[in-house]
Amino acid sequence: SSGGSGAPQVTWELTISGAVGKPLTLSYADLAKSKQTTLKDVAMQKSSGEVTLTVWSGVPLADLLQKAEAPADYKGATVIAADGYGIEISKDELEGAIVALKDEKDWIAKSDPDKGPIRLICPHTPANRWVFQLKEIQINQ
Repeated sequence: SSGGSGAPQVTWELTISGAVGKPLTLSYADLAKSKQTTLKDVAMQKSSGEVTLTVWSGVPLADLLQKAEAPADYKGATVIAADGYGIEISKDELEGAIVALKDEKDWIAKSDPDKGPIRLICPHTPANRWVFQLKEIQINQ
């Protein structure tokens, strides 16, 4: 059962690796059971140039990095999607980031399955740097 969280049954894993004391692999269910936070009024620029304000809920990246024993002075992360696409994101850009499981409407796994089930939302970076179908966060020292 989903333990009352109402989370969809999704087979997915997120790995936190690299310069960490305790590499972690979390299932979608693990993430759904973790403490969630909501980011409101996150500016998201559409490819047409128009900016919309969006709402996302998920697990604070800082909580996951603490669990993985990432060093306080890490430089940034290489964030990798299911298709192998990877992007370097600096520590400053990761400030306040969440591993989002929900958008404004519903669980991303339901509302936008092509972009889910989880995606990285970094409120201080342009939306083209938010990796969807997130699989791995490699911490760089």
